[in-house]
Amino acid sequence: MCGITGFWNPSRTNERELRFSLDRMLDVLDHRGPDERGSRFFQERGLAMGHTRLSIIGLACGHQPIETDDGDYAVTVNGELYDYKRIRTALACEDYKCDGKSDSAITLPLYLKHDLAMVDHLRGEFAVVLYDDRKERLILIRDRFGVKPLYYAVNDNGIVWGSEVKSILQHPDIEPRLCPKAAVHQMMQVMVPGSTAFEGVDALLPGHMLVVQRNGDSLEVQTKRWWDFEFPESHDENADPEPFVQGVQDRLIDAVAARLEADVSVGCYLSGGIDSCSIIGLATTLQQSPVKAFTIAFDSDEYDESNIAKRMAERTGAEQELLRLTEKELYGPAFERATWHAERTFYNTLAVAKWHMSRRVRACNYKAVITGEGSDELFGGYPFFKRDWLGRDDEGGIFAGAILAEEDLQHSAWQDLCGFTPSWIQPWMLVLKRFEPILSSSLTDLLREYDPVGEVANAIDPAQVRGRHRLDVSQYTWSKTMLEGQILTWGGDRMDMANSMEARPAFLDHHVAEYATTIPPNIRIRNGVEKWVLREAMVNVLPRELYERKKFAFMAPPAHTDPVKRAAVQEMIDHWLTPSRVDSVGFFQHDKLMQFIDDAWKETDGTIARRNDIVMNHVLQLHMLHGQYVEGLPLPAVD
Repeated sequence: MCGITGFWNPSRTNERELRFSLDRMLDVLDHRGPDERGSRFFQERGLAMGHTRLSIIGLACGHQPIETDDGDYAVTVNGELYDYKRIRTALACEDYKCDGKSDSAITLPLYLKHDLAMVDHLRGEFAVVLYDDRKERLILIRDRFGVKPLYYAVNDNGIVWGSEVKSILQHPDIEPRLCPKAAVHQMMQVMVPGSTAFEGVDALLPGHMLVVQRNGDSLEVQTKRWWDFEFPESHDENADPEPFVQGVQDRLIDAVAARLEADVSVGCYLSGGIDSCSIIGLATTLQQSPVKAFTIAFDSDEYDESNIAKRMAERTGAEQELLRLTEKELYGPAFERATWHAERTFYNTLAVAKWHMSRRVRACNYKAVITGEGSDELFGGYPFFKRDWLGRDDEGGIFAGAILAEEDLQHSAWQDLCGFTPSWIQPWMLVLKRFEPILSSSLTDLLREYDPVGEVANAIDPAQVRGRHRLDVSQYTWSKTMLEGQILTWGGDRMDMANSMEARPAFLDHHVAEYATTIPPNIRIRNGVEKWVLREAMVNVLPRELYERKKFAFMAPPAHTDPVKRAAVQEMIDHWLTPSRVDSVGFFQHDKLMQFIDDAWKETDGTIARRNDIVMNHVLQLHMLHGQYVEGLPLPAVD
């Protein structure tokens, strides 16, 4: 895993200017690659490519950018490419040379052999930027699910790109400005796919490539989808479940085995859930030495599942590193630093907890862990998936207010697209309503003309949902929005790489994912049991109590659950939400905002209190992002 960045400004060819701009962009990506830095300039083209390296494979021979001997092709890669040894050997048999022994070295010979179809031969988590000087063509590629980030900004001068938005904002052509529409989307937690918090900066969509072709003095930009999480138009509802159980087991074993490949030690994240316990159970038998397990524990029994994780560690003989977190770690300087790394707001301090955990992983001299993200998306694990198919069966418990809505809502754009309004977006529609009374006049005016809920629906390809099973539709729409925009960003890559640590989500191996879409809904969720097919595949790996356990909410305890946490949040409110800053940011009315906060601390209804916590988190972070990126305030130190 690494950081990549660069730009192409055909009219600017001054060497000093190119180097100065690229150095500034690389400086803010040091946390993604502290082991080495590299750059490649095509000065006459006005093109610069930069790379910061976190060495995982080919420790002494993985320098980037990688280029061909004639210098006509160059590439930077962020991520891990599995099966690279087999691919490298097959290429050698056809006289295609790989420059070095790193996994990234297969990209250029694959391009020389297959052109843009090279992407079909890549397995793993990756973002790739490749320049073909012979064709004067630049190609940006993002992996199938968007595990690895890649952002870009196109303007009259050219294109700028980076693994993180912060590197793009360092380019002299880009002015850091928060986008009002994106602010609204952050308030409701659901970003429009392909958008960011900042004006003029876009995210390359998962499974897409951006092809930039020079035509005279201008650049022509075209986006192409090369992969999608595609469900079939029908399933065999009478299918025998046993072959699917075996199919999941076989593919997951292979995916975990691939992700244990490294020239450094690879650990595992371990919560008390089925997903991470399955991963560590398989890794234990695949690996000769004991597995190192990293677990987060919270100071609230309602949200803590570390006891089950501990039993799983004991069952597998794993060496467990347990990190206990309280309000001292979840708020204050760590909250601000996590916000800077996330580059967007988050509704729950789980992001901060993940930041602390990646720091602990590095302190234990580990650079890579295998994680359980993606299992719920593939096998129907979230409660809103079950609700969309089987209907309401409970009031949500601690899910209510954040994961499940306590009332059924509809939205015309979603009704038109799916035939129903997915349950996963309904709680965020209610969160947005909590914001409306405190918005500034400018945002109130914006919402008279702009429908954020509808805009998210408009970003979904109708051809991929129409005629599909309700469970397939729910899983697909969530995966195209919240998986990439939430779980894999502020819940994944951004907090992991903040401390130079890579995460490898085995469930999101495309061989596993493509197989999962073929599993009939009544085998994914069977007799009301979510992830039934995975439970059966892992029945001899999991403890009985975990095999039989319902989905647990992996979230940090909200502030309203503890007076000490409330005090920690109030301290941040007093610092960040001053009348002058609220007025300068321009998203809220200060007086009404303060009244909302006063009332929120008195709320006794648990569902509403959780929703109020979400509102306060988003408000705080919008002002933090403005301070950090627009005002240029320094980040605080974290003990």
